[in-house]
Amino acid sequence: MNERQLRIDLAAAFRCFARLGMHEAVANHFSAAVSPDGRKFLMNPKWVHFSRIRASDLLLLDADDADDLAGRNDIDPTAWAIHGQLHKLAPHIRVAMHLHPIHATALACLVDPEIKPVEQNTARYFNRVALDTSFGGMADTAAEGARLAGLLGDKSRLMMGNHGVMVTSSTVGEAYDDMYTLERACQILCMAYATGQPLKLLSPEVAEKTARDWEGIADFSLAHFEEMKRILDNEDPSYAD
Repeated sequence: MNERQLRIDLAAAFRCFARLGMHEAVANHFSAAVSPDGRKFLMNPKWVHFSRIRASDLLLLDADDADDLAGRNDIDPTAWAIHGQLHKLAPHIRVAMHLHPIHATALACLVDPEIKPVEQNTARYFNRVALDTSFGGMADTAAEGARLAGLLGDKSRLMMGNHGVMVTSSTVGEAYDDMYTLERACQILCMAYATGQPLKLLSPEVAEKTARDWEGIADFSLAHFEEMKRILDNEDPSYAD
């Protein structure tokens, strides 16, 4: 995918998540790799509200240019620390989204933050989420970014304990749908917990089968995102500017 289309898709994702109320004031950040080695990537500028981001606003950065970028006031240090290291160390990751959505973050604050498989949304994440249990404040150093990248291992999602969540993917559309469904899954689980009744867990066999079924319908994720872009095109196409 060319840079122009990546810019449009990433801007659309920001706008959609703002509409869903999943933004955190003017914080949080997404990125998308442009170069084959992942080192050149797009990222949102510092402290611009998701609902205003346009394709042309996105910064084109190079993970190898840390010294040259030092002191720039349009780059969030935590965004640079996380995404710069992620794209530098894991070139197979093309898109990364970090948010503090209410239900996923609430779950991340529990002693047991596992997304328990209680229905098909939660089962999508069965044994498929890495866990960070070492929150030490804002992630604003290269070392912390590298640590987070290492925690992902062979997984594409990271539940960031006492913090939030990160999803990674090969396309913006798949990452968008994954983040949307992860927050929906956490909302369902939080509401189930809130009843005070015991959870009726899916069996490991059924949960695993459901997770694999999800992995076989990437076209569903892409279709979801394309539909959201069509809604934006009808209501506020300025995201693509």
